[in-house]
Amino acid sequence: MSITLDRVVFIGRTFEEYLSIFQLTENELQQKRVLDCPAGACSFTAVANKKGMDVTACDIAYVHQAKALFEKGKLDIEHAMEHVQKEKDLYVWDYFNDVTELAETRKQALADCYEHMVSTPDRYQAVTLPCLPFQDHEFDIILSAHFLFLYADRLDFVFHQAALTEMLRVVSEEVRIFPLVDLNGNRYEHLDEIIEDLRSQGYSVEERLSDYEFQQNANSMLVIKKR
Repeated sequence: MSITLDRVVFIGRTFEEYLSIFQLTENELQQKRVLDCPAGACSFTAVANKKGMDVTACDIAYVHQAKALFEKGKLDIEHAMEHVQKEKDLYVWDYFNDVTELAETRKQALADCYEHMVSTPDRYQAVTLPCLPFQDHEFDIILSAHFLFLYADRLDFVFHQAALTEMLRVVSEEVRIFPLVDLNGNRYEHLDEIIEDLRSQGYSVEERLSDYEFQQNANSMLVIKKR
């Protein structure tokens, strides 16, 4: 695996954001084996495990040392906030009141993630999608936020198909993917084709609205269930 640190953007969401994004409750996650893929600097794994849940995070960035990622993450948050401040009209300010609150939330997620990575490194697995180093049906639920579909300009249709196939191999119940738009807020152009293909393979597929919307039009997820 080879990825230079300067290519990594290490920013993440909080545990609370994940519950809102994926329309989940803490009770629903209890007794489930959950994979956050890819997880970045999200605090979901850290907070969930402290609450007694069984969550593993995976990301290509985890090939790097936690301290280096933490320092990179602080710089990335600073740069990201500068962008958001300049382009405030591209975002929906319901979940966050302003850029200051957004920045503090991102810093907290990074700090929680870093602390947990240092204390419990086995919960953070370096992976390079579309390949996952896990056994068949190793997890009950996979949550995938702000990666698939979002980077349609960099990851082609074949990649998305391969990544979904691999996720479905290592999950026993369902995969949830958010959002269903690209970086410009447009619905992923091959989404209907992917849904049709998944249904033809016997999966139950549903587009479901989320309570969470920060990027404009990024307010729905794909729920893929094994029958």
